Amino acid sequence: MSISAVERETGLPKDTLRVWERRYGFPQPVRDEAGERLYTQEDVNRLRLIRRLIDQGWRPGKLLAASEADLQRIVEAEREASTPVAPDGGVPTDEVLAAIRRHDVPALRGLFQRSLLERGLQALVSDLVAPLNVVIGEAWIRGELGVPEEHFYTEQVQSFLRGTLANYTRPAAPPRVLLTTLPEEEHGLGLLMVEVMLASEGAQCCSLGPRMPLTDIRTSALTSAADIVALSFSAAYPLRQALAGVRTLRDSLPDTVDIWVGGAGAHERLAGIPGVSVIGAIRSVPEALAEWRAARLPDPPIAAIN
Repeated sequence: MSISAVERETGLPKDTLRVWERRYGFPQPVRDEAGERLYTQEDVNRLRLIRRLIDQGWRPGKLLAASEADLQRIVEAEREASTPVAPDGGVPTDEVLAAIRRHDVPALRGLFQRSLLERGLQALVSDLVAPLNVVIGEAWIRGELGVPEEHFYTEQVQSFLRGTLANYTRPAAPPRVLLTTLPEEEHGLGLLMVEVMLASEGAQCCSLGPRMPLTDIRTSALTSAADIVALSFSAAYPLRQALAGVRTLRDSLPDTVDIWVGGAGAHERLAGIPGVSVIGAIRSVPEALAEWRAARLPDPPIAAIN
């Protein structure tokens, strides 16, 4: 298979495959006459297993050194240990999974719309989308959902949240927050969820999307006069790489610019870097924002949405 086909089959970006090839020696594709990479079906099977386990929080280094048989045993152990998340606070798990399997756009968007009307914007993110992300991830690990279903869910959530933000008139109030991820971190849903939480509290947000070079993050932070640079890390992002990237970014920014990090890969060790705060959960964003305003502003603005 070509590298594009492997990306479609596994959900792993081409850049990630190339980095793993250089850093870990797997996969090791052959080359065709034009020098293009070609992967075997065995490579693809092994990469699927690796992707499942990374989404469960395993680190790539250990997995890429394991054989396919070892990976299968790990997956089986994870499947046996995994139990479905009990619906919390009225999360309609079965309804969502059924809509995802059918690729039913109206049903999924209708569910989001009802939740928005009943719960409000912040609770839509913290009490529905965040738990659903866990449910979808566990269903993927158990083999109940495939890559297309996972992508369908993510695209529908992002589309709905962006549309909601576009129709929401909010006051311009400090802080100015620049949202992005470091290079090789392609997951952008977490960024959008944080943007919704911040915007609903009246913060000024500027999202660059994922996978931004450090120099571009610095330039954008200075150009936009950002008070905070918010970075998202998935569980698959290597801690050593996160530490190095955040330290480099911290050294390049003025002391007046804070750095917030969050997501499943935001290890507490990142909080040991001066001027860096770890936001533990999506529902903690309004509290962190209130603390920033209390410390930096004489008269903090009133939240736009409760």
